[in-house]
Amino acid sequence: MCPNPEKMSNLRKNNQIVRSEAPIALVGGGEIGPDDLNQTLIRVSTVVAADGGAIPMMDSGRMPDAVIGDFDSLSGAYLDRIPTDRLFPIREQDSTDFDKALRSIDAPLVLGVGFLGGRLDHQMAVLNTLVRLQDRPCILLGEHEVVFHVPPQIRLKLTPGDVVSLFPFQRVVGRSKGLEWPIDDLVLEPNGRVGTSNRALSDVELTVDGPGLVVMMPRDALDHVMQAFLSGQTGGWPARA
Repeated sequence: MCPNPEKMSNLRKNNQIVRSEAPIALVGGGEIGPDDLNQTLIRVSTVVAADGGAIPMMDSGRMPDAVIGDFDSLSGAYLDRIPTDRLFPIREQDSTDFDKALRSIDAPLVLGVGFLGGRLDHQMAVLNTLVRLQDRPCILLGEHEVVFHVPPQIRLKLTPGDVVSLFPFQRVVGRSKGLEWPIDDLVLEPNGRVGTSNRALSDVELTVDGPGLVVMMPRDALDHVMQAFLSGQTGGWPARA
């Protein structure tokens, strides 16, 4: 499976199914807005589907470059149309299809669509994976927001008044610039202080002492967030043991 050698190479090396030096889109089978796929596809050249995410892709006229998952959401009518060298089944049932796909992609950034909205338990599982696979930079596109796991440091070009919500999935201490309510030296933790509905005064800088902080900000900040991740100045978290 390598429809374009310039986009993907060394498949299955180091347990990776897809490797790329450029951002990759990952499409799920959840809620996808009318312009979500277009907004995703214009920013990437390689598209991976997580199981049932192949359906909206194929309905839009685009064949996924790879399909990863347990395939319990793909009917035969769709499955039979996908070239076998683009199918990568992972049959275990201990993880979600988002988990299976994200951990199998080696790229500087993954842009995920079709994973937010709908059932709350599904969204919580996605956010859990986003934090747990801390070495996999990923931005999720939602109906109103973009969501990502904060790297060690990040600088974001935002519009004054933009909502910046910070939610910790584990204990995190950080510092900030450009927020109406700074987080300097505050302890953020899921059963304690959180940082929802903060606001940008100008460009925002965040520095955190460890992984676990999820940020939500307006959808129209997507390009600025992507640029920040691709700047080479954010640092990254090591893979969890």
